[in-house]
Amino acid sequence: MTNTRFAALLMAATMSTTMGTSAAWAQTTAAPAAAMSKIHGHAQDPLSQPLANDKVEITTDGKTPLYTFTTDANGDYKGDGIKPGTYIILLIGKIKDKSGKPVEGTVDFQQNVKLTTGGDTAVDFDLSRADYISKLPPEIQKQIAETRKQNAAAQQENAKIKNVNKVLIQARDARKAGNFDQAISLDQQATVAKPDVGLTWYELGDSYLAAKKYDDAVTNYKKALTLMSAEKAPKPEVIAAADNNLGEALAKSNKTPDAVAAYEAAAKANPAQAGMYYTNEAVVLFKAGQGDPAAAAADKAIAADPTKAIPYYIKGWALVQHATVDNKTGKIQLPPGCADAYRKFLDMAPNGPLADDARNILTQAGETIHSSYKKH
Repeated sequence: MTNTRFAALLMAATMSTTMGTSAAWAQTTAAPAAAMSKIHGHAQDPLSQPLANDKVEITTDGKTPLYTFTTDANGDYKGDGIKPGTYIILLIGKIKDKSGKPVEGTVDFQQNVKLTTGGDTAVDFDLSRADYISKLPPEIQKQIAETRKQNAAAQQENAKIKNVNKVLIQARDARKAGNFDQAISLDQQATVAKPDVGLTWYELGDSYLAAKKYDDAVTNYKKALTLMSAEKAPKPEVIAAADNNLGEALAKSNKTPDAVAAYEAAAKANPAQAGMYYTNEAVVLFKAGQGDPAAAAADKAIAADPTKAIPYYIKGWALVQHATVDNKTGKIQLPPGCADAYRKFLDMAPNGPLADDARNILTQAGETIHSSYKKH
């Protein structure tokens, strides 16, 4: 919210026409602490925002401060050691003089405040009160009204966003529990509440994907991507995740070329995770039996992240499609790079059915099986 000192246009001259005068307390010997008074309070501007670093002066004549305290960052202040009596309490801050120059002056005041022996009196300065604002120039009153309207709209929007976030969390919990219809229903509520936010459509896509309703998932992921790409500050990692999930939904719908395009878009959006996205692309092409494209995707995955095993296996599998058989020996003759890919895979993942397949290929080709990745 805006924290503008609209009070600044209330001139200090107002004080002389509204406050009476009284004799200042004579300074005498210090009284015992128990016989003194305390004061505390809060100061806020016409927009109900705290007034920080303003002075609170205690005076008997509206001019001469006998005690001075300062408001903190929250607009709060407190003080003690005050001689009991009846005072005028001033709030001192920035105002404008007749030439419009900002100067320090009286922003607000309270008269006839009684501070009792041993008491702790609350004295607040609320510049948002109607009688205070009514004294401000019309143009300032108009500005305050407009800002209040904007702030109210912002508060309403924030409340709506908070509620949507709560619904999205409930939908995720429902997905985890396998309650896909409930998750879809909750995510639909979120899209109705915030149809202009890509995340709500992304989450709905996730719920449809979990429910194996792939066409609906694709529709919602595309809607999410359109909105997220048009945001003032797009989040590449979220866009990439949506593209990745779109690729999965398209692959499940047997739309392999479209799935590949989605994975490529994910890698482009978030290069830091490109290894994962290219690996997913290679897996989809592997399952579709497309050897050469799978090898190309595996190479990109390995280049982006050489620490993952599966791209090496897919590369070996893709290259072995081009293997030949020696008519004299009956052994498989592997194309360049094939054996190396299988060996690298076995170095990383020596167990499981894919490892057995890699070992069998190498054995049939007469390749040496390193002890480090023999089956155990």
